Amino acid sequence: MKKFYLLIFAACTNCNTQPDQDQKTAEAETKTVQQTYTTPQLNLDQANNLAQLPLACVNQEYPNKLSQTLGEAGDLKEPSVLHPAFYGCFDWHSAVHGHWSMVYLLKTFPDLAEAETLKTYLKEHLTKENIEAEVAYFNGEHNKSYERTYGWAWLLKLAEELHTWDDPLARELEQNLQSLTDLLVERYEEFLPKLNYPIRVGEHPNTAFGLSFAYEYAETVQDTTFQNLIAARAKDFYLKDENCPMSWEPGGTDFLSSCLEELNIMRLVLPEADFLAWADQFLPQLKNTDYELAVGEVSDRTDGKLVHLDGVNFSRAWNLYALAKQYPQYAHLKQTADKHLNYSLPNVVGDDYEGGHWLGSFALYALKTAHR
Repeated sequence: MKKFYLLIFAACTNCNTQPDQDQKTAEAETKTVQQTYTTPQLNLDQANNLAQLPLACVNQEYPNKLSQTLGEAGDLKEPSVLHPAFYGCFDWHSAVHGHWSMVYLLKTFPDLAEAETLKTYLKEHLTKENIEAEVAYFNGEHNKSYERTYGWAWLLKLAEELHTWDDPLARELEQNLQSLTDLLVERYEEFLPKLNYPIRVGEHPNTAFGLSFAYEYAETVQDTTFQNLIAARAKDFYLKDENCPMSWEPGGTDFLSSCLEELNIMRLVLPEADFLAWADQFLPQLKNTDYELAVGEVSDRTDGKLVHLDGVNFSRAWNLYALAKQYPQYAHLKQTADKHLNYSLPNVVGDDYEGGHWLGSFALYALKTAHR
């Protein structure tokens, strides 16, 4: 799929050139033809392959990272008791976006080999009773900030995917999920006015990521009040930002790009002229058609933190695809997105459980954005 760099050697046409001409000739003797990448296609065979990831973990209760605050001894319970809807895939948020993967694959490829199994799992997990138990957990005394805002964002992405799936099962599941969806919208609406400063890390608490997914949900379901709140807070947080330090990224365990997540939420909330002017100040180098952004290199995919860098490649890709599609000035960044996606995609299926329990969702979302 990939082409290797080619060296093109220029012949000397004048052996008696002056020194400055010799230097220019020497610089021209070795030129590189930039490697080009193709955008991976998600076809039925690949969808069947990627479906194996949520199928493998959606009912796998252990190992499990509960991230639970204990108020008393009685709070210690099995993950499937605490979270009857979202107990698999190692942690709550990964279980949520594993369910998103199942919905997206069924919606996009109705003829999946495991379609009936996926539907069965969705119906077993997303029952009204199970979702009410999840709501009860979030309403617990010590759980007000549970999964804020990464898990909240993925739950809204799941709700959005159900909302746009034209299928009787989707209507049933969306209705079952609604109480938790409404609760997390309320949590956003309570939290965002109190957040004085955005969280800019490259992992779960990243504010811009949480705002982007929530904004797309609000836009899809036409919740203008929620949408306007997100837009207002994004402008409060980011409108004066300049010269984001992309050279500092990625951090050793990042799965999000702080700079590109911020760029994406401002792409969503600003009018075209305002966004383009802001982006010129925030990441001016992106306008350069020769701009290079190295992929995040993974040294050990059995390490649950180091494998995060595959995630940074996927999330960078989906942000760059969205930017390149919307604005011709940035169309060249599609190649950068392709490079990132092609680096990590071959490693997703068959990967160690440390990455396999969540990276499939990131890969699918990057592929979805590439072909949206």
